[in-house]
Amino acid sequence: MPHHYISPDDLAATYDHIYLSPHLDDAALSCGGSIARFVGAGQTVLVVNICAGSPPAAGPFSPFAQRMHRQWGLPPDEAVRRRTQEDVEALETLGADCLLLGLLDAIYRMPEAYVGDETLFGTVAPDDTLADSLRGQVAALAARYPAAIFYAPLGVGQHVDHQATYEVAVGLAQSGLSMAFYEDFPYVAVPGALDRRMAQIGGAEIFLPSVTGIDATLARKISAVEAYASQISTLFGDLATMAERVTAYAEGLRPEAGTYGERIWMRR
Repeated sequence: MPHHYISPDDLAATYDHIYLSPHLDDAALSCGGSIARFVGAGQTVLVVNICAGSPPAAGPFSPFAQRMHRQWGLPPDEAVRRRTQEDVEALETLGADCLLLGLLDAIYRMPEAYVGDETLFGTVAPDDTLADSLRGQVAALAARYPAAIFYAPLGVGQHVDHQATYEVAVGLAQSGLSMAFYEDFPYVAVPGALDRRMAQIGGAEIFLPSVTGIDATLARKISAVEAYASQISTLFGDLATMAERVTAYAEGLRPEAGTYGERIWMRR
């Protein structure tokens, strides 16, 4: 039975794979098939949910945050708790443990800087503290689990929380940590989005891509994503469209053996 931790001190003794998930859905959306495949092969997986901290229940909440709460259909004072429950259900479907960090989502962390989609999916604010707050925590996990492979988002789609996580991951990879970068879904499904991001971070030639076949676990990934009930309408519209888009993206990657895949990128 998967475990859900709020303190690193309580984590299991070993992990084979550790996924850095900026939000309470990114790992399952982008890597759910691979996670389920690893678990099915008897390997241990930890998802580190980064922006899982709760803002004060009474707010205040910015107009942008209030709009997001309405889209999610969640009361402001319950939004993070309810999203955490969704993630627990999703990761139980995949068989992965999770660690909840107490860092705040951009819409709560810097409401004066991230006031709408244009800024949330734009340039990281110069005084944004997310990367600095995250760096030490990931370094501590790397020191504790030196044999684990870590996975971080490429930052496709330009969400500022994804960009900050990528920045931290690149720095640790340059220090010798085994780090792979996954394609941020559903943003990567937008035509040209991956190419634009690769151009920003040095070009695809500095990476070595690898596709993992997920034929046997695609259905489990879709079932896990269904757990994120508050996010479905915003990201996909409805469950049927979600399943279609997840399947189409996985089929487009075409692993060497099989029909459906997920892709990671390793820095050369």
